[in-house]
Amino acid sequence: MPKIKILIVDDEEDFRDTLVTRLAKRELDASGAESGEKALELVRKFNYDVIILDVRMPGIDGIETLRQIKSIKPLVEVIMLTGHATLESGIDGMKLGAFDYILKPADLDSLMEKINLAYEKKTFHDDKIYQATIRDLKAHPTHVFDIIEKEKKK
Repeated sequence: MPKIKILIVDDEEDFRDTLVTRLAKRELDASGAESGEKALELVRKFNYDVIILDVRMPGIDGIETLRQIKSIKPLVEVIMLTGHATLESGIDGMKLGAFDYILKPADLDSLMEKINLAYEKKTFHDDKIYQATIRDLKAHPTHVFDIIEKEKKK
């Protein structure tokens, strides 16, 4: 089974690094980003299954970062990290397509449960798209050339 690929986006270095380490110990492919800007750069380069995104960060905040992530990679699942003071922002994030939110400091077991559920949702949608593509190619074999052209442009 492939490892779940996770990006932790948080400006608090100790928190981010600790979470990356703890998730890696649980057999997840976890990496970190210190800002919304860095997260967007990484999202453009790599495919993540789940992104854990802090709401409050300097520069681009979590809500705007979420908005941009969803425009770049709509199927990636995002879990918003929020403090009690920004609970409303976590709910706003869900309205913009976040999978869920969790309060800081995050309980690792609760976070793992949300990660696994988010991953299940993402793989379900990925599989539906794959199956639809296969059906389309069986019905219209020449569409394979359209797919190749799209990939060349990326």
